[in-house]
Amino acid sequence: MEKGMLNRHHALGLTDQQALGMYRDMLLARKIDERSWILNRAGKLPFVVSCQGQEAAQVGAAYAMDRKKDYLCPYYRDMGVVIPFGMTARDLMLNAFARAEDPNSGGRQMPGHYGGKKYRILSGSSPVTTQVPHAVGLALAGRMEGRDLVVFTSFGEGSSNQGDFHEGANFAGVYKLPVIFFCENNRYAISVPYDKQVACKSIADRAASYGFPGVSVDGSDPLEVYAAMKEAVARARRGEGPTLIEARCARFTPHSSDDDDRHYRPKGEVEEEKKKDPVLLFTRYLREAGVLNDSIENEIHDWVAKEVDEATEYAENAPSPAPESTLKHVYAE
Repeated sequence: MEKGMLNRHHALGLTDQQALGMYRDMLLARKIDERSWILNRAGKLPFVVSCQGQEAAQVGAAYAMDRKKDYLCPYYRDMGVVIPFGMTARDLMLNAFARAEDPNSGGRQMPGHYGGKKYRILSGSSPVTTQVPHAVGLALAGRMEGRDLVVFTSFGEGSSNQGDFHEGANFAGVYKLPVIFFCENNRYAISVPYDKQVACKSIADRAASYGFPGVSVDGSDPLEVYAAMKEAVARARRGEGPTLIEARCARFTPHSSDDDDRHYRPKGEVEEEKKKDPVLLFTRYLREAGVLNDSIENEIHDWVAKEVDEATEYAENAPSPAPESTLKHVYAE
């Protein structure tokens, strides 16, 4: 097969540099996540909720957004979404160590609770799915102010069973708001498998109930996700309303560092799913497309390793929040 036929990213309007940027951001998310697990097991981090296996869906989605106009209301696994929007390895490690400099919450929130005005990320909460009605409200505010913005909100398939999702989707459908509902379906709501949570074949099927399109995509392929997201973003900007995208993903880790998935996942299932590791699949694609070679790959890996090492060292030695600051941002001052 000729290289030109393999360059799917060109057909989607992505340059070689953008495709390499996707690869770099996926790899950075993976390596920060892997380092976090090591630090957790060493007793240095209290909690990890992982993005491993879902990086392609996250990065592919983020690259279809306008980072100067659009807003994110992500969920706790979305390291691969917030990195393209500007969050650095240092930001994420400061969050993991709960340091005073943590730009997400000043060390007040658990890891994975992303937020930051300068990043256009609305702060998330611990109760699952609360980000969905927040995203719809943000889209409505943008409409009322006459602003050209699209709001992205993500959640797991377990969250799509919550009232927050249905109320948010219904309201957004009625008012044709510029929201993209992005379900990262990893087939386990903590320990509950998909067939015990949901009766419909696909989460995307639910969109029809609210009067807007639903599409299901391969979450291990960042370009397939990007294509669906690009269309959804364009539709939202035209004033045609929301889209529900289901990205079919695999979760390579337990639900969190406090979970043991050996009790509920069939033996060998994770190993089988890792044969479709999105980082490895995209590496292979970029090599076949003639975009990635040994030199470029080594350069990216070296940069990522340096970023993670420096971020870890900085965050581990950074000061914790002062006890006197506990009530800051809680009550009016």
